[in-house]
Amino acid sequence: MIVAIGLIVLGIALLVLGGETLLRGAVGLATLCRLTPAVIGLTVVAAGTSVPELAVSGIAAYQGKTDIAVANVVGSNIFNIAAILGLCALIRPMPITGNTVKLEYPVLALVTLLAIVLMQDGSVQRLDAVLFLGIYVGFTAYLVRLVRQQVTGTEASEFRAEVAEIAPESAPPRAWVCLSLVAAGVALLGGGAHATVTGAVEIARYLGWSERLIGLTIVSAGTGLPEVVASLVSTLRGRSDVAIGNVIGSNLFNILGILGLSALVAPLPVAPPILASDCWWMLGITLVLFPMMVTGMRIHRWEGLLLMAIYGFYLWRLLTLPEDPTAIDEIATPAISVAE
Repeated sequence: MIVAIGLIVLGIALLVLGGETLLRGAVGLATLCRLTPAVIGLTVVAAGTSVPELAVSGIAAYQGKTDIAVANVVGSNIFNIAAILGLCALIRPMPITGNTVKLEYPVLALVTLLAIVLMQDGSVQRLDAVLFLGIYVGFTAYLVRLVRQQVTGTEASEFRAEVAEIAPESAPPRAWVCLSLVAAGVALLGGGAHATVTGAVEIARYLGWSERLIGLTIVSAGTGLPEVVASLVSTLRGRSDVAIGNVIGSNLFNILGILGLSALVAPLPVAPPILASDCWWMLGITLVLFPMMVTGMRIHRWEGLLLMAIYGFYLWRLLTLPEDPTAIDEIATPAISVAE
């Protein structure tokens, strides 16, 4: 048990460090390619905080631990809205600005519903993955084009400041430095993901939990740490719009990018409890966000408290309802061990 906990702690630390390292290298390479700060912010930076989830779900899918791969995405989306936005709104009411209500949020709601519809056959197939990735690329391209037309001088300077904070220290960045950061980030992410998945499976065996439960709780919250840090920092700086955009963008990438890429590695069976319960919680918490945003165009403190209460109730329900015995029996089989 102690070894398993240590593996998870080590794995999450490596994931956070690897994600930050990879992001810095990728931003440097994008700068060398002469992409504008706005484009870098909407593409590289927007997906950067979800890299740990991508690494864990990808490794889990490769190892055949598909319940962890899917539960990590579903649990992260619930955690991002209910816990992260709830906490940020408690710290400071969050005004809604820009295209959040008109564009990004409706796309997230539709994509969440689409994912549930495609999962009704009990799996995410490679054809579904291609559709997810196609939607993500198309929407990102449209968003970049829209921002290029609408960006104001103030917003452009904010993008430049955001990118400058993440870019490698050398100015202009050197190609070999950026490539080294990318390579180091990938290595750290790979090691961190393997340690996290291995430790999570061992803890699940020890506690008698299923892969679904461990993925929805410990793994999703642990891989969500970059979103927590990014959103809290933005909120404390008075940039609540960035915090909301970060969460919505992360949730979009989780479904379209992470499920898409993971299902390309191997088709992902979706456990019946995830399909019957957790996916609908993901959709429900996404829909609950809409009236909070449009009433007064801000998320108030009491609404943040409500979001956190919903997340607390969800966790209580997860931990108190009886687990599926067949799912626990599958964990108990020696498919993966720490020794491996």
